[in-house]
Amino acid sequence: MPTLQLPDRAILLAAGPDAETLLQNVITPDLSALAEGEARPGALLTPQGKILYDFLISRAGEQAFRLDCRRDVAADFLKRLMLYRLRAKVELSVQDQQLVAVEWEADSTASESDSSAVTDRRFPDALKVIRRYGATIQQPADAAAWDRLRSAHGVPESGSDYALGDAFPHEILFDQNGGVGLKKGCYVGQEVVSRMHHRGTARRRLVIVRGESALPAQGTEVTADGRAIGALGTVSGRDGLAILRIDRAAEAMEAGIPVLAGVVPLAIRPPAYAKFPISPGGQAETA
Repeated sequence: MPTLQLPDRAILLAAGPDAETLLQNVITPDLSALAEGEARPGALLTPQGKILYDFLISRAGEQAFRLDCRRDVAADFLKRLMLYRLRAKVELSVQDQQLVAVEWEADSTASESDSSAVTDRRFPDALKVIRRYGATIQQPADAAAWDRLRSAHGVPESGSDYALGDAFPHEILFDQNGGVGLKKGCYVGQEVVSRMHHRGTARRRLVIVRGESALPAQGTEVTADGRAIGALGTVSGRDGLAILRIDRAAEAMEAGIPVLAGVVPLAIRPPAYAKFPISPGGQAETA
């Protein structure tokens, strides 16, 4: 059972009788679908619909939510949420001392009675990926093993796979994995997300890539017929993630033109949970 401490993560806690209402009206996931004992991806968007902050959200007891986010932006994230609090009865704070760990191939699933351990729903249930809060890991796994797991299952992270303020939720597949509530009410940036979804205008998509040889470094441009169509994100040997113009990648593949990361030819596929094909006009199914 590999287990890894994540020192680059921090916890933002929202607690109080109005916590769920406040968050539901501001962030992308539908909290009415968030069960005890699970963590789901989400984001706070700009009014233009781009991801300003991303996180995993879980319930942390009665009338409380835990937002597991990047440590380097946690203070700024807190300040932004405070702007929306107004007179809501909710306390917002960064839990600086709370440790974050992840384990997979766990012996058991997270218990609904233990809010310090939650199942990471970005991964298949069979993998039993658990986030644990407050625990110190004595014999941590190699951090590269976590990157391999994310790469194999199409689970991106900001910083490694996309820059905050630069990506739309559809580009990192939040429309596919529950990161946006496509049927819930308004939230910041909702109009842009809804328009992109219903018009089928998402062309840049996160995909899983495999090189014919070891992949070059994260950030390397991906090209087809000499034209840039995206860039590599997380890299783990021959495997990795990339955000690409999937229509252009499909056109190149149909024409027998290799898609390259640097000089390395790539095979491309969507994650198993995604419902869009790699084809010139391929779009995700409407939820």
